[in-house]
Amino acid sequence: MNLDATLPHTSVTLMQTITAIGALVLGMIAARIVLTIFKRQLRKSKLSDVLVEFLARFFGALLYVIVILVVLSTIGLNVGSILLSLSAMVGLILGFGMQETFNNVAAGTWIAALRPLDIGEVVTINGMTGKVHSVGVLATELLTPDNTHITIPNGQVWGSPIVNATRMPTRRVDVSVGIAYGSSVDSAVSVAMELMRSHEHVLADPEPTVVLTELADSSLNLQLRPWANTEDYWTVKGNLTQGIYEALGKANIEIPFPQLDVHMDKP
Repeated sequence: MNLDATLPHTSVTLMQTITAIGALVLGMIAARIVLTIFKRQLRKSKLSDVLVEFLARFFGALLYVIVILVVLSTIGLNVGSILLSLSAMVGLILGFGMQETFNNVAAGTWIAALRPLDIGEVVTINGMTGKVHSVGVLATELLTPDNTHITIPNGQVWGSPIVNATRMPTRRVDVSVGIAYGSSVDSAVSVAMELMRSHEHVLADPEPTVVLTELADSSLNLQLRPWANTEDYWTVKGNLTQGIYEALGKANIEIPFPQLDVHMDKP
C-alpha cells in the first residue's frame, strides 16, 4: 500500500523534471534566436558598435533570467515569491558592498552613450594600451598588440583619462634624430624634408616640418613631423626612422652616440 501510494507522487516529480529540462533547453535556444535578431536589428540602426554590444549583453542577461524563472515555474515554485525574495536579497547585497558593481553598470551606460571609445579603436587607460574588444555591462575588454587580453572594470575606465589614438582620421608622426655638433643643420633639414616628401603615405597637407628641439650634451636633436592617415601611422614611423638614418649617412652627416672622456692623473 505504501509503495503504491508513492507511485503517483514519483511520476509527477519525474514529469516536472522532464518538463523543466525541456523548458530550459527550448528557452535557451529561443533566447539565443531572439538575441541574434535583436543584435541584427541594432546593427542596422545608426548606433555605435560599443552601444550595440552593451545593449545586446544587457538584453541577453535579461532573457536568461526570464528563462530561468520560467523553468522554476514548471517545477511548481512560486515565481512571484522568488522575485520578491530576489528583490529583498538585492537590497541586502546593496547594503553590503555591491555599490561597486552598480557603479560599473552605470559607468558602462555612460561609456556606451557618450562613446569616448569604440570597438576596434586603440586606447590607453590607466597606462594600459590595447584595441577595444568589447564594452560589457561590468567591464571593458582590451587586446594588446601581442594578443594579451585585459579586462578593466567600467568604473575605472569612466573615472580615468582615456587616450584614444585612432579616433581622429589623421595623426602627426614624430621621429627624432640627433646630428653631431659642427654638422650643417640646414643640410640635415633638407635631407629630412626630401625624405618625408618622397614617402607615399606622408600627407602634403598639413605640410611636413623639421624642428631643432634640443641642444643636447652630444648632439643637435632634430624632430621630423610629418602627418599621415591614422591607419598609416606605424608604417610611416618605421620607414622614416630607418630612412633618416640611411639618408643622413649618404649625406655624410654624422649621427653621434654618447661619449665620455675619462682623464686619469699619473701618480
